Amino acid sequence: MTAVTDQDHTDRADRPEGNGSGSGRSSASDGRTSGRDDRGTRARPGEAGERGDAAERRGAGEGRSGEGSDDTRRAGGNRGDDAGADDPEGAWDDGLIARRVNESAPAQRFTVVERQPPAVRAAAPLAYDGPLRSRLDALRELVGLSRARLDSRTLTEAGRVLDEAAARRRLSGQHTVVAIAGATGSGKSQLFNALAGVTISETGVRRPTTAAPIACSWSDGAATLIDRLGIPGRLRRRPLHGGDADPQLRGLVLIDLPDHDSAAVQHREQVDRILALVDAVVWVVDPEKYADAILHERYLRPMAGHAEVMFVVLNQIDRLPGEAAEQVLDDLRRLLDEDGIALGEYGEPGATVLALSALTGEGVGELRDALGQFVTERGAPARRIAADVDAAAWRLRPVYVTGQRTGLSEEAREEFSARLADAVGATAAGEAAERAWLRNANRACGTPWLRLWRWYHDRREPPTGRLPLRAPADAEATARQRVEHAVRTLSDRASAGLPAPWAQAVREAAVRGSQGLPEALDELVARSALPPGRPPRPGWWPVAVLAQASMTILQVVGGLWLLGQIIGFMSPNLGVPVLLMVAGIVGGPLIEWSCRMAARGPARRYGQEAERRLREAAAGCGRARVLDPVAAELLRYREVREQYGKVLGVGAG
Repeated sequence: MTAVTDQDHTDRADRPEGNGSGSGRSSASDGRTSGRDDRGTRARPGEAGERGDAAERRGAGEGRSGEGSDDTRRAGGNRGDDAGADDPEGAWDDGLIARRVNESAPAQRFTVVERQPPAVRAAAPLAYDGPLRSRLDALRELVGLSRARLDSRTLTEAGRVLDEAAARRRLSGQHTVVAIAGATGSGKSQLFNALAGVTISETGVRRPTTAAPIACSWSDGAATLIDRLGIPGRLRRRPLHGGDADPQLRGLVLIDLPDHDSAAVQHREQVDRILALVDAVVWVVDPEKYADAILHERYLRPMAGHAEVMFVVLNQIDRLPGEAAEQVLDDLRRLLDEDGIALGEYGEPGATVLALSALTGEGVGELRDALGQFVTERGAPARRIAADVDAAAWRLRPVYVTGQRTGLSEEAREEFSARLADAVGATAAGEAAERAWLRNANRACGTPWLRLWRWYHDRREPPTGRLPLRAPADAEATARQRVEHAVRTLSDRASAGLPAPWAQAVREAAVRGSQGLPEALDELVARSALPPGRPPRPGWWPVAVLAQASMTILQVVGGLWLLGQIIGFMSPNLGVPVLLMVAGIVGGPLIEWSCRMAARGPARRYGQEAERRLREAAAGCGRARVLDPVAAELLRYREVREQYGKVLGVGAG
């Protein structure tokens, strides 16, 4: 029987040979003689050549050390005779778990066949298709946009998926790494040996039996993949007849894991670590523990999205009488359905569920065929990465999606601007400007006597009609409260419907913008207040002033005429001077009233213009300090939401 090599063939192909001692060369010479047939041809690669290659290295090490090591294992001779001669008891020692090295055994010599190692062509790296590549790019962009808003723990899983996807992409795309996982006593190691065709992984009643993961590769070029799993060379094997004798499994790398429910913590840690790296997993359950809560709650249910790269095997059906195996298998399917695992039945994608007995071999061929088809498709690595992306996106869903409408409406923006305008007193400023314009019109177009009285009144009291540059203390406090209320209302409306991290970011942006906003508005009011001096006068004001002056002149002329008649300076004639005085006395107030009526329109427009300027200034200040930062946060959320939709493989929504 052909022995199983201790090292992966891809490792051996990269190392120089022929570095042994003299005895090693002699052994190699004997191997060449015995390895040729009658026609002088070499032994087939994979049989005596492989055994001779391993024996040559061991023969070279006999001069250095008499004890066995990881690189100096026993190897069989030619098929059928050397193996039995070297191991009289027929037991195969893998040197892995619970090594049974008989140090008292004498040194053995082997017949070795020297051969040149075939050149191993590097396996082509894995290539992701367009949709998966786009999803990975979107996830990378999503993580980059979210680092400033989300804590690192939230993004840890997404970062791990990106790192593992990049690492897997650089490795062989012609190999599929499948792990065999199961509970204590489920028979996973026995199934592992049945698939390999030789006892590679130790089985027994002692628990736990498997203490470290063991790799078995059906073809060359998988060394880097196994290196990624952290499995040392001494735990790497090849199947009984090599990959060429089992072409349907060519490209398969099978990993036997420790028990996932092992009492040893390090065993469970190894299982969790490797399960996150392999392309697929075969879960082995037995009739007693197939419904174990640890299996379903810790592994199967969280990995429900990985159903397409999952096999669930009910082992030890030879222990079930009659139709009990079918009943247990149906109950297993029911439990898997409750876990949310899609079953690959009736042509639908999902997990493959099988029943077999690794002890008797019943059903093992069916599993071998399923694995062969699975490996031949070469799609497991990409499906595993796609499932990892789905799982990472599902974990991130609460921080990106709420199902509510988000954004800041135009109505909310206008209401914020209106609240700021009220805080700075834009309406009152417009009304004051209108009153000031009317007062100036009355002064310009009023009678001289009324203007004289107003001048005297203004001398006694301070002028009114304009807003003071600084409001009183109570008015200033009220204005500050109005500004704070406006900012708080805006932030609440802008953050409504957002996930908690983004809502918090919006509120923080609004609070940062509100700092110093009342002071900025005060300065704005001072700059945007009415210019010093009198308001501008319309073109008809000089005409009205001239007409009012004419009325005054008529009054003066009529009065002087009457005075001249009284003192006898002029001949008596009361009609004309009285008429002049009446015309002046009546005409002056009439002109003043007419000017007041005519001034209402321009005064109103003047007040509205003053109010508009102040409102626009307040709105511009609020937009620059609060609205723009809030809008920037909302835009960032919209961008990450679009990227999240791309990660899911759908449009943003």
